[in-house]
Amino acid sequence: MSPFVRVCGLSELEEDTPKRVEIDGTPISLVKTEGEVFAIYDICSHANVSLSEGEVDDCHIECWLHGSRFDLRSGKPDALPATRPVPVYPVKIEGDDVLVSVTQES
Repeated sequence: MSPFVRVCGLSELEEDTPKRVEIDGTPISLVKTEGEVFAIYDICSHANVSLSEGEVDDCHIECWLHGSRFDLRSGKPDALPATRPVPVYPVKIEGDDVLVSVTQES
């Protein structure tokens, strides 16, 4: 059984506009930018607010509350006040389906 779950259609994603989805209770922000789709944990590691309400620029998502920025590829913060990374998840595109896996593969 595949760990990937369909979360939405690719056509439902707007360029540089985060979309919040959930997989088994895990909040995820999906972002289509720079020709790719990224899945990042939707809660800021600094202030417990939704990253999907923030802005996307240069493959980063910015928390709207205090301005922390996270790299969509790695989840690492590159602007204070956040100092802890947030998880990122593997994404597959199959036709118009966006699939995300939140399980850790060994």
